[in-house]
Order: sequence, then C-alpha cells, then structure tokens
Amino acid sequence: MSPSEFFFDKVTEEIRIQVEGVRALTERLGRQHLSADVTACVEGIGEAASTVSRLLITAQDLKTAAAEQLSLSLAPRQLRELMDEVQERWLSRAKESGVTLLVAYEGDPAAAAVVDAHRLHQIFDGFIGLAISGVRRGAVEASLEVTPSPAGTLRLEGRVRGAGEVIDGSLSGSIEEVAARFGLETALGAALGQRILQALDGQGHTELNAGGGETAVFSLTAPCAPDVEDAPVEPASDRAAHILIVDDNATNRMVAETLCEMFDCTAETAVDGVEAVELARSGRFDLILMDIKMPRMDGVAATRAIRALAGPAGKTPIIALTANADPEDAAGYIAAGMIGVVEKPMKPENLLRALQQALSPGDAQAA
Repeated sequence: MSPSEFFFDKVTEEIRIQVEGVRALTERLGRQHLSADVTACVEGIGEAASTVSRLLITAQDLKTAAAEQLSLSLAPRQLRELMDEVQERWLSRAKESGVTLLVAYEGDPAAAAVVDAHRLHQIFDGFIGLAISGVRRGAVEASLEVTPSPAGTLRLEGRVRGAGEVIDGSLSGSIEEVAARFGLETALGAALGQRILQALDGQGHTELNAGGGETAVFSLTAPCAPDVEDAPVEPASDRAAHILIVDDNATNRMVAETLCEMFDCTAETAVDGVEAVELARSGRFDLILMDIKMPRMDGVAATRAIRALAGPAGKTPIIALTANADPEDAAGYIAAGMIGVVEKPMKPENLLRALQQALSPGDAQAA
C-alpha cells in the first residue's frame, strides 16, 4: 500500500467514525421533546450525515472492488425474501422522488441460493438509483427471475426499467455523464454495482424499450442451497441484556449506546481498560464491547485481566470494537480471550450479528 493510499484509508475511516457519531447524536436528539423548527433542523443534519456516510462507504467499496479485493460473505438466502428487502430499501426514496416502485419475483417461492445478499442488494441499488434518477414521472420496475441451471446452480436474471417520462440514456451513460446528470451518489452506486457484478462473474447489458427508455439486464449463477426454513423462535428472557461499552472516545461510546438501545439492551460505559476491569469484577454484564487502543490500559491487556478474574465475571463474552480488524489483528484479539470483532465505524447489522452470536439464546432473541 502506498503512503497516499494509507492516508486515504485512514482519513476516510476517521470521517466515517465522526459521521456515525453525528448520526447517533441526531437520533438521540430526535427522541427529545423539541419544537417543530428544531426537529426539522435535527432531521436535516441526520439526513446530511446519512448521505455522507453512504458516499464514504460506497467510495471505499468501489476502491476495494477496483483493486479486486472485494470481500464476500456467502450464506444461504431465500431469493424471494431478498427481493422483499430490495423493495424495503427503495420504497421511501422512490416515493420522495415521486416515482412508483414495482418489485417482482419470478420462480420457485422457496428457491434459495448461497449468495452474498448485501452485494446483490448493491447491484440492484446501482440500477434502481439510476432508474429513479432518470424517471421524471412514472414508475421503476425491478424484478428477479430465478431458473434452475445444470450442476446444482440457479440462474438469477435481474431487470430494472423506467416507465413513463424517462430521460434517454439514463441507464447506459458513462459514470462521468451520470455524475453530471444525477449527482455523485448515484454515479458511485452505479459504478459499484457494475464492479460487483464483474466480481461475481455476472453479465450485464441494456435493452431499448418499445416507446422509449431502457431496461438494465444482468445475470449470474449461484449454487443452490437447501430450503431456508424460518429459525425456531427461542423464548425471550425476562430482562434485557446488559452490556459494558469500553472506549476512550465519547462519540464512539454514544454511538455504541445508541445502537444497544436500538436492540433493547441496557448499557454502562468505561473510558479505558482500568475502569473496564473494575466494572467487570461485579459480573453483572452479559457482554463487553472492548475498544483496543486506549490510555492507561488497552483493550487486549484489559481482556487478559478480565479473563484472570474468578467466577462468572472472568467468563463474560468480550467483543473487540476496532478499526484494525485485519485477520492478523483479529487473531491476536481472539488469542487474548475475545470471541469476535466488530469493525469501526459500527453498523447496526454487524453489532446485531455479534450480539446474537455472543449472548444466550433468550437474550439474543430479545435483542
């Protein structure tokens, strides 16, 4: 990695952390009893922070994809549910743009494939974002057709088209043209979707529609998965999970507290490893979220000290909160006694996954 790439990554990472802090603060302010004018200002700040966060995440993913280092998280997924999620992601934004969003699924309702659902979402995001930007009045139709293929695979064909009053060439212009026409966020999303499609060995093209406009078509294959049944529901515990958040940065603590509140968990905080060890002695925590780099005592040393405690307190699950989540770093955290890593800036879905893995079945179901 060149020095310029190193500093680009560090600056991007720091901006994302601070933006997530702003989002957490605006979410907390939004729950207060504020005047209508102040509420509108808080919502505006939150929307701006969300836009910046999406831009940074997409730009970083695009940089990683361009270097052919894009990571995939493969898991069995029901494809009909995946399209339901696509609709949820875009319904409100389509409505804000005055566009009707129509989402369809064709194929076996129970069909499941081993896929990275997040990456497939990003492919659809790229095309749907372009289509919504290119429709002045009308609708955007997104569909997925699933058909069996040889050798235990499924063929996935996605289509996105704009109907109504459509700007010509909105789905087939260059990235520079898209940015000039529809803005940077739409252009980055479209570029990322195309890169991900290439990384998955997929194919894509556009077709002219009768009467005007275009349809974006993409296809790829994925291994079949056994039928994905709903997981059995464990009975919820009678109390919320109680979590210790350890971080020397006040903004990071606020973000983690807000996310824990989202999952109906209670939380206490500590500003360094020394405080964390003292609080952990009580044994009243179901989980500890541990920052790594802190004054007085870092997260690795604190974890080793907690593991040396007698009784249940020494067995409390500990998860690392860190921007340094490379495999070598993660192996060191595990060796010290941690059970997993959540990368900063924290995403709600990543924290929820960690909670579900670390907590008892009842506490995890409550979260």
